[in-house]
Amino acid sequence: MSLWRKSIIAAIGSMAGFIFAIVLINLNPDRRELTSPVQHMYGVADPQFIQTMNGLFGSNIVPGNQLRTLVNGDRIFPDMLAAISAAETTITFETFIYWRGEIANRFAQALSAKARSGVSVKVLLDWVGSIEMDTDLVRRMEEAGVEVFRFRPIRWYTLDRINNRTHRKILVVDGRVGFTGGVGIGDEWTGDARTPEEWRETHYRVEGPVVASLQAAFAENWVEATGELIRGEGYFPQLQEIGDKRAQVVMSSSGTRNSMQLMLMTALASAEHRIRIGMAYFVPDDLSKAQLLEARGRGVEIDVILPGRHADHRIVRKASRHFWGELLAAGVRIHEFEPTMYHPKVVIVDETWTTVGSTNFDERSFRLNDEANLNVTDRAFALEQIAIFDADLAKSRQVTFEEWRNRPLLDKARDRVWSWLRVQL
Repeated sequence: MSLWRKSIIAAIGSMAGFIFAIVLINLNPDRRELTSPVQHMYGVADPQFIQTMNGLFGSNIVPGNQLRTLVNGDRIFPDMLAAISAAETTITFETFIYWRGEIANRFAQALSAKARSGVSVKVLLDWVGSIEMDTDLVRRMEEAGVEVFRFRPIRWYTLDRINNRTHRKILVVDGRVGFTGGVGIGDEWTGDARTPEEWRETHYRVEGPVVASLQAAFAENWVEATGELIRGEGYFPQLQEIGDKRAQVVMSSSGTRNSMQLMLMTALASAEHRIRIGMAYFVPDDLSKAQLLEARGRGVEIDVILPGRHADHRIVRKASRHFWGELLAAGVRIHEFEPTMYHPKVVIVDETWTTVGSTNFDERSFRLNDEANLNVTDRAFALEQIAIFDADLAKSRQVTFEEWRNRPLLDKARDRVWSWLRVQL
């Protein structure tokens, strides 16, 4: 064999080895920090629970906030667009999904109009989540003066983090009005969940001191993407107490602690009566499943609402189903939402504590993505979310253990195969 051919083969081998190493790095999530379920010590209504959440997760529970629950696109988008229209100094907007269609165009128009009026408008789009975005929308926003950046696009220096995305969904206007929840910018989220074309979603408008923490979550990803640190009164004004809700923002970032999983396990361990989980994607790892089983062992009632036949990712639904057996056998009630795709992300513990935001109950959210959740310690807010949960429950079909156990062998095989990919789903 000639020296030239040996050199070519060696080069190909080196390139293949490099690609294989990059793939392995990206498929390998952050290590788990917990090795066993968190043990029950006190309830979510106990002052020690508040102290623990303050101490563990880097941001205090602050009083004086006002929250508005927005159910489905017919209420979510008008409120967000009205806030954008009322902006006087700054707009910061971070989202995982920004696709195309009428609502994508309306947001581009609204953001562009404020930029042309002199408002500082910063938009951060996840590179993967916005692949389907109409590039003309970006061009129009940039021409109007909107600063648009993609989070972790493919570059030679980001190859080891391609699989670590920002899944956060944050809009902050003038540093005073914030929005977070599960909504993406796409026509799938418009409407009122009346048909399979109108997704079921919940988003939240936030005012008060906790908005500064939402802004901090945006700032963390913005500085990575652009090298710019946002600061000053336009972004972080003095915020007065304007409501009666105690709230906390918890962030998780790839390469750091598994903060979101640790936070959720701490809350589940503190349940004394009932856990309600409404989740777009539910593929629990062994630890999370064990935490739910530990709660059931203490007599805690657990209801989980998930997407049914209208799930947008059928593979995720199949992988999820593989793990239901032990949960169903232990008395966890699993329900599939029937009218349309179910996309909320909410966990309610007893009638006291609620977490909402971008985090799904899966390993991607726990160990791969950057996430941000709003935790609310307030009985009235929890009861409001329970009423919404119960309304969704009435439109859902409960899955029995017998049904799960007796599903066709081919379905069982497919579910098992897809479950092997649960870290990436």
